[in-house]
Amino acid sequence: MDVSEAIRNRRSVRKYQTRNIENDKLDRVLETGRLAPSARNLQEWRFVVVRDGSRRKRLAEAAKGQTFVGEAPVVIAACATVTDYVMTCGQLTYPIDLAIAVDHMTLKAVEEGLGTCWIGAFYEEEVKKVLSIPPEVRVVALLAIGYPDESPFPRPRKDMDEIVAFETW
Repeated sequence: MDVSEAIRNRRSVRKYQTRNIENDKLDRVLETGRLAPSARNLQEWRFVVVRDGSRRKRLAEAAKGQTFVGEAPVVIAACATVTDYVMTCGQLTYPIDLAIAVDHMTLKAVEEGLGTCWIGAFYEEEVKKVLSIPPEVRVVALLAIGYPDESPFPRPRKDMDEIVAFETW
């Protein structure tokens, strides 16, 4: 599978098989996050991999009761350890860098036959309690991952002429 195919096939999966993810597949998914680019090569990410069922259920509660979070065989908490670096353009680096790393992982998961759902609807302080994350670290995203038990249809996308301008706005 090439990158374009993985991008076309990626869906937000909210229903997972009970089947566990093989360690080698999970390692390959995590490796793509490790290899992602980051501003100033800070690599400010830490990924907390959660397999324990009771802990995943507690994460589901922290994710506004989204039960599928607890039903996924793995949930990855994508965290940032450096949260104060601002690029020349005025943007904080950590949300962008973590978004790139998590996106790399979602695409690798597709290649590995896995489904994911990027979760931003969660209460950060609750997630930190469940995972014993230090106060200075930010939880940027949760990523549910597992073998899909559904095949969602693609969501509509805007036409290119609605999102692309050449030379000027």
